[in-house]
Parts: sequence; structure tokens; C-alpha cells
Amino acid sequence: MLSTIKSGGVLGIEGYSVDVEVNISQGLPQFITVGLPDTAVKESKERVKSAIINSGFSFPLRKITVNLAPADIPKQGTLYDLPIAVGILSSTGLIENEVLSDFAFVGELALDGSLRQIRGALAISSGLKNRIKNLIIPAENSFEASLVGGINVYGFSSLKEIVDFLNGDLDKKPVVPEVDSLFTDYSSYPDFSEIKGQYITKRALEVAAAGFHNVIMVGSPGSGKSMMAKAFPSILPPISFDEAIETTKIHSVAGILEDFMVKNRPYRNPHHTISDVALVGGGSVPRPGEVSLAHNGVLFLDEFPEFKRSSLEVLRQPMEDREVVISRATGRFRFPAKFQLLAAANPCPCGYKNDQTRECRCSPQEIRKYRNKLSGPIVDRIDIISYVSSVPPEELSSMKTGESSKAIRERVLEAIDIQKRRFKDLPVNFNSEMSPSMIEKFVKMENSAENALNMAAKKYGISARGYHRILKVARTISDLENSDTVKLKHIIEALNFRFSDELYS
Repeated sequence: MLSTIKSGGVLGIEGYSVDVEVNISQGLPQFITVGLPDTAVKESKERVKSAIINSGFSFPLRKITVNLAPADIPKQGTLYDLPIAVGILSSTGLIENEVLSDFAFVGELALDGSLRQIRGALAISSGLKNRIKNLIIPAENSFEASLVGGINVYGFSSLKEIVDFLNGDLDKKPVVPEVDSLFTDYSSYPDFSEIKGQYITKRALEVAAAGFHNVIMVGSPGSGKSMMAKAFPSILPPISFDEAIETTKIHSVAGILEDFMVKNRPYRNPHHTISDVALVGGGSVPRPGEVSLAHNGVLFLDEFPEFKRSSLEVLRQPMEDREVVISRATGRFRFPAKFQLLAAANPCPCGYKNDQTRECRCSPQEIRKYRNKLSGPIVDRIDIISYVSSVPPEELSSMKTGESSKAIRERVLEAIDIQKRRFKDLPVNFNSEMSPSMIEKFVKMENSAENALNMAAKKYGISARGYHRILKVARTISDLENSDTVKLKHIIEALNFRFSDELYS
């Protein structure tokens, strides 16, 4: 007897529909799975057989053929255990076939018949919502899958419960998502009031948060670069519901989703030994990398020059296009990568060039070689460069606290509101995302400011990209001061953030 069970899969971070066809026929007992299954899918026969028997049902000792359609798309993971088991039970008459027409099934089975959590539940639910009315899924994934809307999601903990539900012996209501619990918990980050001194760098980070600009901090060891980076999310705006859904989908596919929904902006801090694939994504079965896991959040790269040259160069396209495109024989995969780059670097190999407390031991050749690890195209894509000097001991011992993250965040939110009104009819949200035509329309400079910028561009040989990035930063600075026009002081501050002897000498 043939049964067709609706299910779903994931390609990249997008869900798609899969038909699980189960046919039981006369012949020697065997279990065959076709439709480009990977090893995990092929091994499902052992999990399915044990789960059915341990749930109190009989397993047919006949020839079982399972086809996963469309058969030309590779199938990965353990999420097809449940639809295969339901198909076998339906083919043996334990579940009515007519009942299954309005349901889709995804889930991994344990040997005792219980259901285990899967990856990509939100993506699958999103891909199926226009094709099916009801989705049956492991209970641990039910809240996540129900965030989509437009589809009834039922969470179960065992195969036996599902059979009872389909046969009308168990009453179950669809899961209602707890979207009211979405909030950003700023208490998990260090507060800027805890950081002594570093007023210029704090100002740079405030401007970066207000306009979604990329930042690199250059300074000697122990000057506070890493601590300010950890505190940076405390001045960012709360994550919106749409941003949370996008980020949750990526984290779910990657298998790092801790709750049913991402509620804080991501903060990713990979080690400098990371591979190119782990940083931007890829693999034989493409998976999102760190730049996509930091989508709508922060990617902090400590010891920036210590990263492999190839790893830094692959950042160029995602930083510009806000997405990663990976081409394979099976198709093109797009991973969102709208992240804010926050980097930290030492000024030289020993770390103490221009430090007031320690003497630098590096030769000019060593310093030049160290700085040359950062290519011109990478530095050109960084909007703000801030030199972080050592904090004097008398300031460290002072009892005076600095400005709190809450106070800084309030100014950031006011500047972001100005940008929202400015770009309300455009496909951008922040000044850093403006195109050249938008810059021409929205960045109105005083004559003195324009003259100063043009003189600096000639003196330092600023590229067209660098010229536009200076204008974007200046526009953000003027927004923080609620100024309609970009003034001379705004351009000067943006130029000071753009040029640093530590990178441009």
C-alpha cells in the first residue's frame, strides 16, 4: 500500500516542501530510501523501526520503499524520521490516509519513540505555510515554528501521542507563540559607566551605534578595547520583531538557537584562527558562517591583523552587499549578513607603539609588515578608526563614574528615529546604507564643510568609497546633534574618525 506524507526541508536558510512516499509491498523484508538521502537520512530506518516497535505498534516484515520527492534535491538531517514512521503506520492501516491530507510532519525519533529537537523549524514552517494548514513537530520546536503565522503548529513529545491525536483519541490545541516576551536584556552587557576614560573612543562607538557604521579600535594591550566592544551592544537599539524572526531563522538552521526566539542582537566573537568557510559560510552542504550568525548584530574581531589574509579578504563582499552568496552544483544559496563590524588591533607587533607607559621594541620594518596585513580595500570599508590610549592611573583610581549606557542609548535612539523618518519610503534604515544618490539628496553641507572635505580628499588621496563613507559618518554626527545640515565641525570629526596614524602612516 502507498502513502504520501507531506514534510519539509531546508535549502540554505529557506524551507521547501517535501513529499515522503512510503510503499509497502510483497517481498523479502528490506528498507530502501531513495531521493538523494545523506547518511543521517539512510540511518533513519533503524530509528524508525525501533521507535515504532517501542511505541507499541507492529513493524511490517515486508519490502518498504521510501522516496523523498523532489528526488533531485539532496536531503540532509534527521527531520524525516517522523514522516517516514507516519507513512509506514498509515500504509499498514493504523492511521487513516484521509486524515493526513491536511498535515505535514517533521521530527527526529529516538529509539523509544520520543521526539527530539530539529534544526531549521522556523524556516520549514515558513516554507510550508502556503501549502499546508497544520504542522506536527517536536514540542521543543513548536513555539519557534509557530512564530510564522498562517499555519497551525502542534507540538508532540512522542510518536504514540501523534497516532492517538490523528485517530481522534487525544485532544490537542495549536501552539500560540509568546511574542509578548520579546525584549532586549541589556543587563547581560557591561555598562559604559564602568569604563574609565576613553572618551574619544566612547564617542566613536556612539556614532557607530547611531548610524550602523563599522569601527576599528587601535591601541596597546590593556587599554580597554575588548571591554568597550563587550559593552557596545548595550547602546544599540532593541531588536525589532522582524529582525528577530530573520535572525532566529539563521540561528535555527545553524543549530545554535538557545530559546524559541532570538531576543537580543547577536554578538559574535570568533577567534582569529577561524577558517574562511566558518567565517562567511559554505561547505559541501552550505551553512551560514559567523557573518550571517551576526546578522542584525555585531561581529567583533579581536586581534584583527592576526586573522588570515584570506579570511579578511572574504569579508569585503558581505560588508558591501550585506549578504553572502554561495554557488554550488545544487544551486545558489543566499545568507543575509547585515552585521556591524567591530574590530580591535594593536598598533605594532609588541603592542606599545606611542604608548606613554611602555617603550616599543619593534623595528620600522616589523611595524610596516604588521600593518600591511590589513589590505587597503578592507580598511577602506571601515568608517571609523579610533586610537585607544592607555588610561592614566589617577583616572583608574578615580571614584567618578562615566556616562551610563542608558544615557548614550537614548541619544542613539533619537538619531535612529531621525533616520527612520528620512528613509521611511526607501529600502534602507541607516545612514551607513545610503547609496551615492541618497547621499546627494540627504547630505546637505555648509560651504566651509564642503571645502574642508575636498581639501582633505586631495591631500590624503581619499577614494570615492572613502569620500562617501566620510559623508555618511558626518550625517550621523549631525543627526546626533539634531542638525539638518552637515557643518564644518561634523566634517572635521568624521575626518578625525576616518584617519589614524596607526593605520595610514
